[in-house]
Amino acid sequence: MLPPRAYIFISLNGVRILSIVALLLVFASNISTLVKDIKAVNAFMEAGKAVATGTASNATLEELMDFDYITGSTVPNQPAGAFWAVLNRLFILGQTIVLILSEIGWPSQFFSTYFPVLGKEFGLGALGLIQMLIGAAILSHRVDTFTLVAAFFLFSIGCLNVLLGLIFREGAKSKRSVTSWREHAKSALPTHVGPLDVRPMVNAGSQFMSSSQKGTPFSSPFVSSPATFVTHMHTGSTLMSHGSHPSEDGKIPEKGGFGFGRQGEKAAAMKGFLISKPIESLPKYAPN
Repeated sequence: MLPPRAYIFISLNGVRILSIVALLLVFASNISTLVKDIKAVNAFMEAGKAVATGTASNATLEELMDFDYITGSTVPNQPAGAFWAVLNRLFILGQTIVLILSEIGWPSQFFSTYFPVLGKEFGLGALGLIQMLIGAAILSHRVDTFTLVAAFFLFSIGCLNVLLGLIFREGAKSKRSVTSWREHAKSALPTHVGPLDVRPMVNAGSQFMSSSQKGTPFSSPFVSSPATFVTHMHTGSTLMSHGSHPSEDGKIPEKGGFGFGRQGEKAAAMKGFLISKPIESLPKYAPN
């Protein structure tokens, strides 16, 4: 059974994959539409040249000029219509590239500095709005089936991203980030180091119960033989201040523990007991 955080992580990354797919489809469909528009404009210009040279009648040119759009294209039949139509397609292509890089998260520093709304500090609401605007701009013209489906798909994903942005707010991107998932996993206390069970409460309770059933509740290794790096703790028993039992002749044996200082930390690290500081307690300039 996965924790709720895992389901949120999988769901948000699933939406991110769909978002990238929708942007790629829009990118490909706009290139196809751009090529068709250029071919249609060239054919329209060729028809005008044919009329000028007398190889075609004026009725043909007048028939072409009666249409609001150049035949077989999304280019409006008006002054500089071809320029603005091509520029609009180029803008859409550039926006899709930027959004794909934003979804991938590279380069994150660039987006955090120059496009903060697409950076990791903001949620998915702004991303969804831009996707909806791109979809609406494409759907406002008569396009072919492939471009129509891609634009509808992108608009739907944009609505979903806006909804997720309202639910998770600025924490949406951090919840779906792979690096933040790894940092959260590193900060969790280990349960096993090799074959050794290092869960303190569960380990103590299980050993105490097993020893109690045998009639010797205080003869377990957990009680009589504490770890070497915690033998300086005062337990209320006959342990000396340095954590060792006095011998029969009154002599104190050699020191066996390292306490809670630097030496104790090194000894614990050598045995696999690692404690990582929470990210929130570190200064901003500290390396991750």
